Amino acid sequence: MDFMLTVSSSPEEYLTAMGIDVWLLRPRDGSNTTDDAKTDWLSLQQQVQRCQACALHQTRNHAVFGVGDVKADYLLIGEAPGMDEDRLGEPFVGQAGQLLNEILFALGLKREHVYIANVLKCRPPNNRTPLPDEIQCCSPFLNQQIQWIKPKILIALGAVAAQFLLQTEAKIGSLRGQPHVYQNIPLIVTYHPAYLLRRPIEKAKVWHDLQPLYQRICAHTHAPLQ
Repeated sequence: MDFMLTVSSSPEEYLTAMGIDVWLLRPRDGSNTTDDAKTDWLSLQQQVQRCQACALHQTRNHAVFGVGDVKADYLLIGEAPGMDEDRLGEPFVGQAGQLLNEILFALGLKREHVYIANVLKCRPPNNRTPLPDEIQCCSPFLNQQIQWIKPKILIALGAVAAQFLLQTEAKIGSLRGQPHVYQNIPLIVTYHPAYLLRRPIEKAKVWHDLQPLYQRICAHTHAPLQ
């Protein structure tokens, strides 16, 4: 799959080309008020709900924007909504979501301590792998979420998220355990919880992948990710 065409150097250009209003998110530098921030975030969420840029809008029940703390230090990015997520409008609420909650708990975190989103905001039919044009249509939304949240660490859950963020076709096995950076933000690559449901034996690898994050949480420090 060619992921080299899935990220624009100017996400706003993609949105404009798709006929979607562009709402530039104000930086969190104290120059904006709380009401301004809420309005900007709500405007982006409304754009996602109205989006008809690709064919997935025809089969979705809900566009799944994301969930969690918009000021979180940790942003987890999955592949796309599944059946339960499409029905409820929230990411990671099925069995994979329950396993993700357990992983967060083991790290000393809860869902409300992080932000969770997906590369795609709409469910592909039968949970198939997202197509390059679908990723291209959705990528401006995710890029704006990342720019607004400004997380200290990104966690890519699964191959689709990792390949998208790193603009590579490399297998996830070769991406795990390596230092990565996305837009100057440290990036951890690990397996998707849905994969762990099929291959429970791989859970130990995920715990190993998340050790830098766990050490940071335990240290209660903003030291650079090692």
